[in-house]
Amino acid sequence: MARGNGLSDAYTATLARLQGQKGNIAAVGFKVLKWVLYSERPLQAEELCHAMAVEMGSPDLDPKNIPVLRTLLSSCLGLVAVEASSSTVRLVHFTLQEHLLSSPTLFSGPHSTIAEVCLTYLNFGCVRDIPPTLDRAPSTMPLLEYASFYWGRHARMGMTENVKMLALKLLGGFDEHLSAKLLFRRYYDHDRSDWSRIHLMGQSRFSALHAASFFGMVKIVATLLEGKECDVNATARAHSTALIWAAREGHEEVVKMLLEQEGINPDKADTLYHQTPLLWAAMKGHEGVVKLFLQHKGVNSDRADTYGRTPIWWAAQDGREGIVKMLLEREEVNPDRADTQYGQTPISWAVERGHERIVRMFLEQGGVDPDQTTKSGRMLLSWAAEGGHEGVVKILLDREEANPNLADTLYGRTPLLWAAEAGHEGIVKMLLEREEVNPNQADTPYGRTPISYAAEKGDEGILKMLLEREEVNPNQADTWPGRTPISYAAEKGDEGILEMLLERDEVNPNQADTQYGQTPLSWAAEKGHGGVVKMLLEREEVNPNQADTKYGRTPISYAAEKGHEGIVKILLEREEVNPGQTETWYGRAPISYAAEKGHEGIVKILLEREEVNPDQADTVYGRTPISWAARRGHQRIVKMLSEHGEVNPDQADTDIRRTPPPLAAQPSNSAAMIIPLKRKRQ
Repeated sequence: MARGNGLSDAYTATLARLQGQKGNIAAVGFKVLKWVLYSERPLQAEELCHAMAVEMGSPDLDPKNIPVLRTLLSSCLGLVAVEASSSTVRLVHFTLQEHLLSSPTLFSGPHSTIAEVCLTYLNFGCVRDIPPTLDRAPSTMPLLEYASFYWGRHARMGMTENVKMLALKLLGGFDEHLSAKLLFRRYYDHDRSDWSRIHLMGQSRFSALHAASFFGMVKIVATLLEGKECDVNATARAHSTALIWAAREGHEEVVKMLLEQEGINPDKADTLYHQTPLLWAAMKGHEGVVKLFLQHKGVNSDRADTYGRTPIWWAAQDGREGIVKMLLEREEVNPDRADTQYGQTPISWAVERGHERIVRMFLEQGGVDPDQTTKSGRMLLSWAAEGGHEGVVKILLDREEANPNLADTLYGRTPLLWAAEAGHEGIVKMLLEREEVNPNQADTPYGRTPISYAAEKGDEGILKMLLEREEVNPNQADTWPGRTPISYAAEKGDEGILEMLLERDEVNPNQADTQYGQTPLSWAAEKGHGGVVKMLLEREEVNPNQADTKYGRTPISYAAEKGHEGIVKILLEREEVNPGQTETWYGRAPISYAAEKGHEGIVKILLEREEVNPDQADTVYGRTPISWAARRGHQRIVKMLSEHGEVNPDQADTDIRRTPPPLAAQPSNSAAMIIPLKRKRQ
């Protein structure tokens, strides 16, 4: 046990003291421990108090019996505490749980005890009188939610005659009980099914047999089946039969019992998605239940649901090897049947999810096309390559039918492209070993090659492999937005990738893209990658003052706007860089952007340069740097500019005809209004 025998001895001593308490205190303490230890989830303090107030055999709840939480905690001698953040009751330490569970005789029949309390509570008159139209349990009955959700689990693990009697009493009118609605609303929310659709389909009767089958209570199911009025094929909520509920929950004994009933329809599907009991069992992975259905003559083992999904489709998708094996042995099962929603076959899902053993099963079985494509025109190898499933890729490459260079029809991507973008180095290596694979083949929407994706994703291993191939053009630009691999690497700030590309003579480090006309240096300056900026500036081909074609902005303009002070300093070390150059779009200079964004250090650096006009207005709004700073409330920059001899604080904007002082005095810029602006010298 954790922390040695010291804690164990301490727990033993405390439990001995607890047992020796006078009167009813010891019984209360052990009952609290039983609830906290064996509850299906942590209990709220109010839930525990109501649980302790339930008297067996009582027809209703007596509010006088509800104990004070402090009393319950004190009876446990510090072994139980309340979590302040969640108000849940818990054991003081996880080692206490280990200690208590190591003594199975310490608590007698814990689950039957909890089941009796839950069922007694649900059978109370005050609970039965709650309208079933409510969407949640009333706050006055805090134990109702827990009892509704978990009474069946406790009953299944601790079925006694008394539990059975109380359960049959509740189930007699279960469809009119709020607990039924609470239970199945939670069930469908947890199962991510369409509760609203179920609700609109109507609330058909949920019989005792449905509930007992759902919880897997064998003895109660047997008792109910003895009644002549029991309809084994009746549907309930979500229009499911008792057999469906038992199958989807994996209760083998109940499924076997129901299948033995005369007149049972083992293939009756629900009306929500038309899923049969076998399909549900396959979907949930209940291998024993699937075996029972396949042994029954009246079961169609290849029946599909609303979306064309068969039992083997579900089993293959979720990696249920044993179930797939059993279904493949059935003659009527079509292992290559595609669904109607995505056009994917069972093997395509197994490939996409990386279930190697299942993929081998399908290919060894025969009747499966290993070169098949889905609705998106993607072949199996494409899915495996994107998912990084090396074992599956190897299996498929060993098949003669597989074309390792076949591009899909939707994106025009080859398996190599998918693998390169996803960064699966091992798969890229396998594919490049095949002569049929074109390492420079671009996709159709953007014209991007594998090396383009590798450069963007920063995968040096893949880039190195691709650069070793003569067919690969390391300077090939995509068709949109016309960017080269080095452009993507510069934007991402990946110095390792950049260094590898710069070693190639074909790479043009100054090539601009076609969408914005930004060079790699421009991208690096905008994103703040100082190391990349330095590397690029070491190349003679790189123009440090080259403006983009869309906005006419230079690298220093982007760096000034984004606040990359270090990059601004690096760029200013180059004679070619003009720190006062205005863009063509708005006519703004770097100092205009820096002033607007509040980058004091950059404004100060730019003011020291003769080329910079600190009073230059843009061409669209007619705003000067001091106007931008005042408008944004940058007090220190307004002060800095106002103290500069060339700045005219009275110069008005052309769009709203306001001068900087009134702008600075606006309420939203109260920080700037306290600055005494100096006037330009006459």
